[in-house]
Amino acid sequence: MGPGRGRNRGANKMFTSTEMGDAMRKGRWVVRLACICWMLLGSAPVAWAEDWKEWRGKDRLAVWHEQDILETFPTDGLQVAWKVSIGAGYSGPVVSDGRVVTLDYRPKPGTETAEAIERVICLDEASGKLLWEDTWETHYREIMGSYRTGPRATPTIDGTRVYAIGAAGHIRCLDLASGKLLWSRNCRTEYDLLLPTFGVSTSPIVEGNVVIFATGGRNREQLRAYDKHSGREVWKALSVNYELGYSQFVVYEHAGVRQLIYWDPQFLRSLDPQTGKVYWSIPMQVQGAMSIATPVKSGSQLLVSSFYSGSMLVDLDDDRPRARKRWHIQGSGEHPHQTLGLHGVITTPVIQGDYFYGTCSYGELRGLDLKSGKRIWTNKKMTRQGRWGSAFLVAHGDRYFMLNDVGELLIVRFTPAGPVQVDRTQLITPDTESGYGPQRFANSIVNWCHPAFANQHVIVRNDHEMVRASLAK
Repeated sequence: MGPGRGRNRGANKMFTSTEMGDAMRKGRWVVRLACICWMLLGSAPVAWAEDWKEWRGKDRLAVWHEQDILETFPTDGLQVAWKVSIGAGYSGPVVSDGRVVTLDYRPKPGTETAEAIERVICLDEASGKLLWEDTWETHYREIMGSYRTGPRATPTIDGTRVYAIGAAGHIRCLDLASGKLLWSRNCRTEYDLLLPTFGVSTSPIVEGNVVIFATGGRNREQLRAYDKHSGREVWKALSVNYELGYSQFVVYEHAGVRQLIYWDPQFLRSLDPQTGKVYWSIPMQVQGAMSIATPVKSGSQLLVSSFYSGSMLVDLDDDRPRARKRWHIQGSGEHPHQTLGLHGVITTPVIQGDYFYGTCSYGELRGLDLKSGKRIWTNKKMTRQGRWGSAFLVAHGDRYFMLNDVGELLIVRFTPAGPVQVDRTQLITPDTESGYGPQRFANSIVNWCHPAFANQHVIVRNDHEMVRASLAK
């Protein structure tokens, strides 16, 4: 080829240098236009998948971030992807990498219901097919008879590992892909576990390289942290001689440090999750050891609520890890006319601005003023009206998906003037006896298993099946 000339091999055509320059300039404009289009598309809202790897989802905040989720339910109900038979239990499902994990129980064949076989099960998220199971024998003799219905604590998935604890204190660390047992502990034999009346319910939490469990021995430490890889004990804390409560761990960052919040039947506490050092503790005597709801934070305030003992609001110091009680409102008894503020049971309250919302002792939905704790409204139409009536609340944008304890899924918005029901559908059949039968209390058959919201679906279980249903728009 001569100087200044080039060949298009496909057309066998010769170009002058002027033509070549024009072509190059056009090419640059094409590239620029493509970049502009890419940036515009990149800034547009994009739906993404989201797993649900621990109690109440990411960071235990009960917030679901996925887009392209339906605004109302189909008139004929949600489209069910699969239903599978499982054993009994209160343990909620968790979801990661196309797998669904939970715990269940069956009575040991030929024995009383107190002799138990517990297991961790892993299902394929798309089909519900059982991928693996890990089983062990135990007993529920110390657990109140009406509640011998399986594991309580929701498992936790961290990377390639599953961490779980059974109702009688069996700790398991398993490989998510294969179910291989990597390490284990038995709190009953190793720490002389003082078993709670309703069984161990606190889910493990992973923080950095440690996984933290409530292990609760007699005159032994309540909490222990292990190296999450090896199972080696890293620290132990809170040497007491009373039973564990049922509340869940949560870690909040405040005053420049990570704080492990733990609420037991006597104290609301903050600890350093890496060392077990106690930052602060505030007394709150909880009758019946019923510290159950997860402590919930809003700005510099921390809220807890209990069936017998009402609600307490704590102010957190912004400069260093310490706290002080702002208010603690109780009533004269457990019945609705005796409760002054909010006496929550299983329902973790939600905070919106200067207000908080939740279910009270006998199922009433209540709205309350956060600054004073005083009630501003009640509603009896969306939840079971009976002793320990409860619901699970998960935020999605400006609304909440609420699974009440008769198995109905609702879409609700909360306002200071009252709740607004957007829609409602039956999702699963309640089949657990709450411990107070029809002879004494009406409407006592419940579903108390926290659902998982993952990959545009909701996954929920009862004592005989697990269901995955679509919430895609």
